Amino acid sequence: MASIYPYLTFNGNCREAMNYYKSCLGGDLSFIVVGESPVAGQMPPQLKDHILHSSLKTSDMEIMATDMQPEKLNEGNTVHLCLVCKTEEETRNLFDKLSAGGKVKQPLHEMFFGLIGTLTDKFGKHWIVECNKN
Repeated sequence: MASIYPYLTFNGNCREAMNYYKSCLGGDLSFIVVGESPVAGQMPPQLKDHILHSSLKTSDMEIMATDMQPEKLNEGNTVHLCLVCKTEEETRNLFDKLSAGGKVKQPLHEMFFGLIGTLTDKFGKHWIVECNKN
């Protein structure tokens, strides 16, 4: 079966955002910089320091991102990154880290299936952080 990975587009601050996510989530972070890539000669000089592709991998997930914008960016609320945590402690820790400098939309609270909360981080990305009882 195919896997699904979130792919985030930033407006020139991909490196900053992905380093922030790494500080919150851990994992291995890699970048392909436009000016160091095989397409460097095809890109405008002002984009040479932008991120062509980035990947943050842990044993449980992968988030990919870029600064490349094929169209005007319009942040919406139809896409969320959902972190399903293994423990309540991990849930609270990640929720606190990701909400720092952002906006808590729904504080962590108990639901029939476990703990859940929603937030928009300081980069305007929407998150659901949850921990199931099982």
